[in-house]
Amino acid sequence: MEKVATFLENTPIPKMVKVRQYFDDNRILNLPDTVRKVLRESGLLNSLYPGMRVAITAGSRGIANIAQITRIVVEEISLTGAAPFIVPAMGSHGGANAEGQRQVLESLGITSENMGCPIFSSMRVSKIGVTEDGQPVYLDANAAEADGIVLINRVKAHTSFTGSYESGLMKMMAIGLGKREGADICHQDGHGRMAENVNKFGKAVLKHAKILFGLALIENAYNQTCDIVPLPPEEILEQEPILLKKSKSLMASILFSNVDVLVVDRMGKNISGLGMDPHVTGSFVSIYATGPPRPSKLVVLDLTPETHGNGTGIGVADITTRQLVDKIDFEATYFNCFTAAMPQAARIPVVMSNHKLAIQCAIKTAPGFNKEKIRLIRLSDTLHLDEIEISQTLLDDARDRPDIDIISDPYDLVFDEAGNLF
Repeated sequence: MEKVATFLENTPIPKMVKVRQYFDDNRILNLPDTVRKVLRESGLLNSLYPGMRVAITAGSRGIANIAQITRIVVEEISLTGAAPFIVPAMGSHGGANAEGQRQVLESLGITSENMGCPIFSSMRVSKIGVTEDGQPVYLDANAAEADGIVLINRVKAHTSFTGSYESGLMKMMAIGLGKREGADICHQDGHGRMAENVNKFGKAVLKHAKILFGLALIENAYNQTCDIVPLPPEEILEQEPILLKKSKSLMASILFSNVDVLVVDRMGKNISGLGMDPHVTGSFVSIYATGPPRPSKLVVLDLTPETHGNGTGIGVADITTRQLVDKIDFEATYFNCFTAAMPQAARIPVVMSNHKLAIQCAIKTAPGFNKEKIRLIRLSDTLHLDEIEISQTLLDDARDRPDIDIISDPYDLVFDEAGNLF
């Protein structure tokens, strides 16, 4: 990389300024009491009986307070005399194997010790029926053999398709509970038909499986739980699209336009299904989802430990680092991308030997002759958009907005001897 480093060494990196973006921060203040209240007042626990085996779903996403919420659901079900247990409902995530999926749950704080009930992690599935057009519908075998199933999931915009049902209870039934086989079938028509398939397979699960109820979670722009909605199975179809619209209205975003270079410090499955939320970056793998404009160049520097090497989504970046690529578990990544029928999500972009060269490469290759005027933004990740860094060129934009505060003087990015950001 010596010749590349020499070629890029005089590319100027602008001084940066820290700013705070403001979004709606309404949230649930007393989460344990709220979860208990919505469950008890909904009457959804009334059908449970002593000895009833109840499967509770747990996905792979970094959902706010998910361990605490799941624990309370377990406690409330146990109070009825029923016997709850947890099943991973994450399709092919975790390397498409039982131990990998158990490890994903452990990283989220969901263990049998913490939850107070068993966790049955298996890739074994049962065929429970067919869709309206005759396609087989599979379900986690432990869930299929239970006396009832309780769904817990966040309702949120999906990273690769747009529809009435995106990430939420319907997708968890259609894909998450289907394990690798079910997820593979649902994805085979491509993302152009994913909205249709999530609807179709989700309906089939509602028809053929013993769904007791769903707990739909909504988060605000600060990744805090702001609403918990208990839904009987007969209301999921009608209510989830309404909750999805609410969730989308609360999403955080980058409050600046015409970005030349976007630098993201870290990506991972615990942050977004695509590692970096394309509804923030504008960088989608699929043409069937839309969002904000894409920056001219997207740089990602590292993987989170919580992603367990899954680098799905690295393919949307233009430039990355050797540090990140060396952490990728390609088998886990490929299983995820192949099941989703999106091999392009695993493509490796230009690889630079350190953070500084990666940023300089992005600046050098971004359109525009005068690199001193580059419009650059740096994020820690796409979940945390309240405090971000902007280049000096964006200061006038910041001053013009009432929902942005400038909270630092301009400063130079500081790199260590290896050329990496502190």
